[in-house]
Amino acid sequence: MDLKQYVSEVENWPKEGVQFKDITTIMDNGKAYGYAVDQIAEYAKDLDIDIVVGPEARGFIIGCPVAYKLGIGFAPVRKPGKLPRETVAFEYDLEYGQNTLEMHKDAIKPGARVLITDDLLATGGTVKATIKLIEELGGVVAGMAFLIELEYLNGKSLLDGYDYISLIKYED
Repeated sequence: MDLKQYVSEVENWPKEGVQFKDITTIMDNGKAYGYAVDQIAEYAKDLDIDIVVGPEARGFIIGCPVAYKLGIGFAPVRKPGKLPRETVAFEYDLEYGQNTLEMHKDAIKPGARVLITDDLLATGGTVKATIKLIEELGGVVAGMAFLIELEYLNGKSLLDGYDYISLIKYED
């Protein structure tokens, strides 16, 4: 299935000059959404994953059904102040700004093999922050899966040494 046909492109959102790749048109199509989840679960099945981690908010949308399909748990990575228990934090740069992410301190057990899921790999800042949080807690990033990769922003340059897949790629 060609998932790219289900992605809507929104000009100048969230700011002027950005061509936003909207995945809600994948999500609202059961066959396309199911296919995407199945492809990521297939990628992960031989990685011996203990837990799926996804940054908010679209990482939840991808990660939760993948975790369910793999029969394992899901741990959220959130913006500051959104998690109720003790957290670890990491500050990072976005495609158009700066942010901080947090994760529950007890979300990842030492040695746990983790699959990171998100909707988009752009500059790599969000996923790199997520990697740092997981590794700080003693986890091992066994793989990463993205619906979309914006190759022209070269986010993969921050992922050297890590295994990942992207279901849809945009070269420019």
